Amino acid sequence: MNRTIATLTLCLVATIATSQTTLQQCQQAAERNYPLIRQYDLIARTTDLTVSNIGKAWLPQVSATAQATWQSAVTAWPEQMQAMLSQMGTDIKGLKKDQYRVGIDVNQTLYDGGAIGAQQAIAREQGAVQAAQTEVTLYAVRQRASEMYYGLLLLDDQLRLNTDLQTLLESSEKKLASLYKRGAAAECDYLAVKAERLNATQQRANLQAQRQTLARMLSAFCGIEVTDVVKPIVAEVKADATNRRPELRLADAQLRLADAQERELNSRLMPRLNLFASGFYGYPGYNMFEDMMRHKWSLNAMVGARLTWNIGALYTRKNDKAKIELQRASAQNSRDVFLFNNRLEQAQQTDNIVRYRQMVATDDEIIQLRSSVRKAAESKLAHGIIDVNDLIKEINAENAARVQQSIHQIEWLKAMSDLKITINN
Repeated sequence: MNRTIATLTLCLVATIATSQTTLQQCQQAAERNYPLIRQYDLIARTTDLTVSNIGKAWLPQVSATAQATWQSAVTAWPEQMQAMLSQMGTDIKGLKKDQYRVGIDVNQTLYDGGAIGAQQAIAREQGAVQAAQTEVTLYAVRQRASEMYYGLLLLDDQLRLNTDLQTLLESSEKKLASLYKRGAAAECDYLAVKAERLNATQQRANLQAQRQTLARMLSAFCGIEVTDVVKPIVAEVKADATNRRPELRLADAQLRLADAQERELNSRLMPRLNLFASGFYGYPGYNMFEDMMRHKWSLNAMVGARLTWNIGALYTRKNDKAKIELQRASAQNSRDVFLFNNRLEQAQQTDNIVRYRQMVATDDEIIQLRSSVRKAAESKLAHGIIDVNDLIKEINAENAARVQQSIHQIEWLKAMSDLKITINN
């Protein structure tokens, strides 16, 4: 009994054949095979493109314009001055009311108050949040693969025990057949054992069909051929083990995103310094007096520096900060809710581990007792003390004890695996 407990605690089960697939291999293959895994690359590429686009705001911004206008009034000389200039032989035509220009404007940012860097940080943190959300969804794939894997292990054990049961019934059937031929046993006793053996054969066919279906499901889920499985090496989780669940990383990413948004909010209050250049070909140009005298298109240019400070962000700053605080509080609340539920789940799984350990500790003794009772029933049947139905009852009772031992052992291993998945340890 102590040897069985020690073996199950350490789970030192060696892989017998290269065709056997471990639980870790199944879980890793399932994550790689799950279509959502491609989301990681899509998120990374989208984030890189977004950050790159934001960074291009440091490049000179060039815009081309073309316009044609007509206005009801234009700049003109006073009538007295026009009359005086006319007497002097100078004809002042004045500006035309229809005006045209085709030009290019260039704007270069020198200082933006950290706005571009803050926007890039927000884009990166948004990508991190999306990646963390994808990781949370993918993490659930491990549990699904684990459920099917342990289901296969349990079916394998039940098939093995069914083979043992058939061997035992077949042995009893042969003994009764021999006794029946000698007239020492009734035909109904022989037929009853044979019927029980056939019933076990039928159960085996059902178990094999279940295993074949489950193996196909697990293979399709993992994207690899899963034929044979091996009991995993599972060490018990320490009481002070660190919780590394992706839900916690998601909450951390959401908090970092709120911090980045707050920095971007602060950058809106900073001044901006730009260099600009503007040039156009049209009429009128910058030399207004010349254009009053000659209605000709001309080239015109202007360069300079511009300092702007928009305090409009102050109007909504209080509400914007409140929204970020609510976002931060929501992320922290999600984290607290997850940890609360996760601790409850850990407590339940820890209790299950203790319960199955206690059951496994007594399973060997129960099987020994059932085996002794079955052997005694075989001896009694041979001496005519009991009938064959009593023997069948004891055979089934021993087999049921072995099945229960198998279930308890598999459930013990599964409970330890579930606890590791619960805290991602």
